[in-house]
Formats: sequence, C-alpha cells, structure tokens
Amino acid sequence: MNAPAKAAALDGIKVLDLSRVLAGPWCTQMLADLGADVVKIERPGVGDDTRTWGPPFLKDAHGRDTDQATYFTSCNRNKRSVTIDMGTAEGQALLKKMAAQADIVVENFKTGGLRQYGLDYESLRAANPRLVYCSVTGFGHDGPHATRAGYDLMIQATTGMMSITGRPDEEPGGGPLRVGVALTDLFTGCYAATAILAALEVRHRTGEGQHIDMALLDVGMAILANQASAFLNTGVAPKRQGNSHPSLAPYQDFHTKDGAMLLAIGNNGQFARFCEAAGQAEWAADPRFATNTLRVRHREVLIPLMEAVTRTRTTAEWIALLEDKAVPCGPINNIAQAFEDEQVKARGLAVALPRDAGDGIPQIVGVASPLRLQATPPVLRHAPPALGQHTDEVLAEMGLDEKQRAALRDAGVI
Repeated sequence: MNAPAKAAALDGIKVLDLSRVLAGPWCTQMLADLGADVVKIERPGVGDDTRTWGPPFLKDAHGRDTDQATYFTSCNRNKRSVTIDMGTAEGQALLKKMAAQADIVVENFKTGGLRQYGLDYESLRAANPRLVYCSVTGFGHDGPHATRAGYDLMIQATTGMMSITGRPDEEPGGGPLRVGVALTDLFTGCYAATAILAALEVRHRTGEGQHIDMALLDVGMAILANQASAFLNTGVAPKRQGNSHPSLAPYQDFHTKDGAMLLAIGNNGQFARFCEAAGQAEWAADPRFATNTLRVRHREVLIPLMEAVTRTRTTAEWIALLEDKAVPCGPINNIAQAFEDEQVKARGLAVALPRDAGDGIPQIVGVASPLRLQATPPVLRHAPPALGQHTDEVLAEMGLDEKQRAALRDAGVI
C-alpha cells in the first residue's frame, strides 16, 4: 500500500470537503485514497462532530486516552484539515475561492442550508461551470420530507431495514435491531463516490460539471436488494428471521461442540458434499431436501437434524473437514479475532500511519482501502489529521502570506 511511483488514479483532482460525520467523509476518504487532494473544512475550535464521539479515544505515546475519538479516524484518512468559519464574510470568500479551483465539492448540510453562505451549487457553478457538486442529505432535495435531518438510525428504521434485522418477535431477544455499523451512511458514501466518478467522466466529454443529489433514504431503500424485490413482486413484507436466509437453506449459524460456526450453502452440490462429509449422505437424497426450494420449505425439519450433527465437532474441526470440499463454512469471529485471521493479515488490512501533529499521538491505525487497482493502487499520504493541522499550508498554497493568515486567525475566521 505504499505510494506507487506513477500517478495515482485521481492524481490532480481537487476536492473541497464540506461534509462531516460519516456518509460524506466516507465518500471523500475513498476519493482521497485514490489520490485526490481532499481539503476538509472544519469549524475552528470545534471540528467535525465525530472528533468527540467517544469513548473510545485515541491513545498518546504513553498509552493514555486523549480527547480525540477513534470514530473520526475511520473516515478521514488522507485528508488535509483546514479550519474556516463559514459564518463570516471572510470565511465565505475563502471557501468560494477554493471552490473556484476545485473539481469536486461534497457537502451534507440540510437542503438549502448553504445558500445563505453563497456556497450552494448554483452560486458556485457560476464561477466554476466544471464543478461536480455532490450533496448528501437524509431525504433528498425534493419531496415532503426534504427539509428533515436524517441520521443512519432513522433511515434504518424508516426504510424497513430494522424490520428484517434481528430475531422474530416470538423468540427470546426478538425484535427489530439496527445493523452493527451505520450501513446506510457507508453505502451512501460509496454510491456518492461512484456518482462523482461518473460525473467526472461526463465532464471529460462535455466540459460541464453537475449537481448530484444523494439521499440516505434512497440508498437505504436500494440496499434492501432481494428483500425489496420480494415485497414489490409478491406484496408480502419480509419478516425478521435471525441469521437464516429467506431464500436459501441451510444458510445460517449452527452450534458446534465449542461454540458456533456459519454454513452458507448456496446450491445442491454444496449441500450434497456437506452431507457426505458429515456422514449423512442420505439427506441429499431425501425428497424433502433434494433442492434448495424444498430445503427452504422443510427448514424446520432440516435444521434440527443438522444441528444435532454439527454439535459433535468443534468449529475448527468442521472448518478443516469442509475446507477442501468447497462447502462455505467459517467461524463467527469478533473483531479482534477477525484482525488475527491469517488471510486478513496476508491482505495487509490493518495499516498504521504515523502522525506528526504535535498532539502526542504517534500513529493511527486504520483499515486498508479495499480498492485494489493493480496499475494505480490507493495511496496513503496522511494519517487522519488533527483539527486545523493543514490550515496554514493550504492557505499559503492559495497565496495568503503569513501576515494575512495571522489577521484571519486573530479575527477568528480560521
């Protein structure tokens, strides 16, 4: 993951990042990993909300907690932090100058929220027609709920995601649950990055930028995927069913001698090979289990039969038994165990970046980019920045000398 000798995929692309929390920053971190120069604008003395979303907090060189939350570091790698108060006329002028020189602006203010500062798309487009401007909101820029604030938890509830996550009501611990990470925020970031790259390609052909209206609601509905398709084509709303799959069986967790494992059997051949390995070859020939549709239909019979067998071996023994038989089987790890996995280590998925920001934090560890472009791989240039770490650097690049920067600092603009 070291910086390649040749230019990165987005080398030369300038991004003005006016977003905070997760969806927007996740998008801009993807662009930054691909080589774009992302300048993150934060409020002087305050910064992105997630800088204080702790515990847990980053540790200093002596292993003591700092006041900087780990949450912020998950989505702000490779960026330069600049503090500007956009509520001031001087701050607005600086941001307009940055936008005039940028290729991309990403913001996640409420619909219409930037118009009062002259930082909305129409205002900035007048000075920079090539600008690709991506807005991220909870509910989009039109419709009756356009002005509502939207957080991931709200969207998971609104879209029905929570209605299909968790155990059925009648089981112990049953009830709707959120996904363990802010799934719609993360997917919105990915969709936004995809849309931005598409808009850049259009600009290559036409010379014109455009506005992108990304809504968490839209993305939350889209990623219901097969569950949404099932409802739209049958009229029957899917229900929660724990770790089992509505359309596949056996495709769930199973108890073992020392814990649990996951079986993800997706076709008849895999099922037959599992049965043979488990010493139950007759199951594959049983007319109740001969096809996936039949196995789903007779799930309440099949699963208890299987679980009586899976309890006879440890998880490691099952994995070893099935590994060379192309039967998807694996442990149910916690996150610590996941980072100890030999394949995770082999892929270099934990990456430490040194940070020299004068705040006593020697390095920050994060997850490597999964975007493995062979010719232009992701580059790691900056650890997640301290608040305002690059303000002087970026403003100097814009032509502001030390005296001008000092005056802006004294006035509370930066």
